[in-house]
Amino acid sequence: MRALWTAASGMKSQQLNIDTISNNLANVNTVGYKKQRTEFKDLLYEKLIPANFEDGEGKPVNLEVGHGVMTSAITRDFSQGNLERTDNPYDMAIDGQGFFEVQDGQGNSFYTKDGTFKVSVDDASGRLVTSDGYFLQGDGGIIELGENVRDVEISKAGLIRVQRLDSDEFEDVATVNLYNFVNPSGLESVGSNLLKETAASGAAVLSEDGESGNVRQGFVERSNVQVVDEMINMITAQRAYEINSKAIQTADQMLEMANNLKR
Repeated sequence: MRALWTAASGMKSQQLNIDTISNNLANVNTVGYKKQRTEFKDLLYEKLIPANFEDGEGKPVNLEVGHGVMTSAITRDFSQGNLERTDNPYDMAIDGQGFFEVQDGQGNSFYTKDGTFKVSVDDASGRLVTSDGYFLQGDGGIIELGENVRDVEISKAGLIRVQRLDSDEFEDVATVNLYNFVNPSGLESVGSNLLKETAASGAAVLSEDGESGNVRQGFVERSNVQVVDEMINMITAQRAYEINSKAIQTADQMLEMANNLKR
């Protein structure tokens, strides 16, 4: 019976849907996290009787039956999350659609919305890095704060100015690079709040004149997951899973009745 395999495909798809919703809920407090959404499409149809309509006569519609559902994509929603004040001078949030660029020790570039940066000291010179030690990139490459840093100011345009212990003046050291993508949904998630450029996302485009948003010092961008929405989606997915399992039970009962006809 087709119903067995059709309903089974529905259960498998809803299980993946629940997995996606669970990941969203697990990351509700992850800085810069963007929620995911599962998308579905129907499978091939078997034409039992094709349409045959000529000269105003005949059957104008097909007699066809579907074979279930499959997951077509899991996409990310890059809408803006809430900005939360931290008053940490090294925390940054992008008020817009841009991404920070960070690099690992081998020079591989990644992109992130997580602006919880730290200071890593190398030969007494400070560098802005992520929690995993990836270097934040500016207009001159790795952002070097230098030595004897007393205070740091970051403008909305991403200009970083540093005050030294032996000076009352601020000096410009670098400007934070912000990037955008033609298709941000095509970025590859590699974990640790990092995204990787792919052919589907297109090449990273350097923002100019605030095109990708403004930098807000002392803020972080929270996850854009709405718990209430995810709970509703989870209940809907659970009910869809249950009704598909009910369809399998019904098909099994029908087969049992057919098998008992010979008795």
